[in-house]
Amino acid sequence: MKKAFFCTTVLLLILVMGLSGCGGGNGNKETSPSNQPAQDNSNSKKSEGSQKENTGGEAQKVVFWTFVDAHQKFYESMAASWNESHPDKAIELEATTIPYDDMHTKLLVALQSGVGAPDLVDIEQSKFPNFMKGTPQLVSLNDIVEPELGNIVKSRVEIYSKDNTYYGIDYHVGATVMYYNKEMLDKAGVNPDNIKTWAEFETAGKQVLEKTGKPMITFEGNGNWSWWPAISQQGSDQVDADGNVTVDTPVNVKTMEFFQKLVKEGVAAAAPGAGHDTEEYFGYMDSGSAASVFMPFWFMNRFTDHIPDLKGKIIIRPMPAWEEGGNRSAGMGGTATSITNQAKNPDLIKEFLAYAKLSKEGNLQVWKQLGFDPIRTDVWSDPAMKESNKFTDYFGTDIFDTLLSVKDEIAPVHIREKSPEVFDAVRNKAMPEIFINMKDPAQVLKDVQASLK
Repeated sequence: MKKAFFCTTVLLLILVMGLSGCGGGNGNKETSPSNQPAQDNSNSKKSEGSQKENTGGEAQKVVFWTFVDAHQKFYESMAASWNESHPDKAIELEATTIPYDDMHTKLLVALQSGVGAPDLVDIEQSKFPNFMKGTPQLVSLNDIVEPELGNIVKSRVEIYSKDNTYYGIDYHVGATVMYYNKEMLDKAGVNPDNIKTWAEFETAGKQVLEKTGKPMITFEGNGNWSWWPAISQQGSDQVDADGNVTVDTPVNVKTMEFFQKLVKEGVAAAAPGAGHDTEEYFGYMDSGSAASVFMPFWFMNRFTDHIPDLKGKIIIRPMPAWEEGGNRSAGMGGTATSITNQAKNPDLIKEFLAYAKLSKEGNLQVWKQLGFDPIRTDVWSDPAMKESNKFTDYFGTDIFDTLLSVKDEIAPVHIREKSPEVFDAVRNKAMPEIFINMKDPAQVLKDVQASLK
């Protein structure tokens, strides 16, 4: 009888998570260069540097799950480095990359049933609220996070907290920036460094349209990245700090109305393929069909890997502010690494996690290996950030100069239990209606708001 009850409970959990997975997400599962969902769930191996025994006995086995192959490689390299510098605390990292939805479902079932969870795990930002319901089955990270709060972008751990307890540490800030096609702007006589506000951006966009016949910017017709950063800049959000849905607030409506006006003017265009992460869009941008786009920092690799003809032509600058002195960026997307309450040696794993995600060396490796903007800001001015790699070769060596200029203007977002449902509604209902069907933003957002209550 007990067995039957347990099986029924697990089945229900799988069904619930399946529905959540269909309705959750922000439209771009962490969207990092290295964040493509895994193709193979058998990619598990022990890190080479962790296979040796420590001087005090056997290395501690640490099981790690992720849904990003590059994250697995990052942790394997950090485990090898850790073992070199901490031979008396060696670990044997057994890392596995599992497809995105499968991994999050498997993790929730393991935590709810009390068996089968890994020690260390990646949880994508939009899925994280599912693991904060009731009493979190994750380990508090306050003792390693709080000493570093002065060195990191605090919002990148706050979004993974509950009741003043930190449960996850992000890989990156995800600062949203402008990607300008300088060659197109030069032809139109526009200096992007003179664009300080969105009003000035509109004026510059009209000049680009007049001189080149092409739009200044593109917006997603099925995504969340062309609206969320812009409202976040203004201190607004889709969900407030208390978890209330705030889709149709006056600021949000006004922002959407302004962007739709740019489309009607020809200054902006809906992205081919309806999103910025599509093959149609990559080809469109590669042919110089639009002069700019704003996307988070992790979008850099879409240019380097999918838009090769613009190498040396794209520059990275802050977003325009909505008023002088306003925020010029917003932190978007992310994946937390957490320790489960089934971890065999949580204190040792916390030390390793702090080394990988909070130390200066770890954050330098986040940039070098993953191409992310690390959460530790004191490395942004490190000479290593200007060293030649595929990103500096493509965008120039001033990438982190731009980040340093907006360091205190990166607005945070709220991730709450309602967030996955809201993300889905905005992506699949609001954005297509406003940017493709060109319906009234105020009415569309009002309808979406009503559907979420």
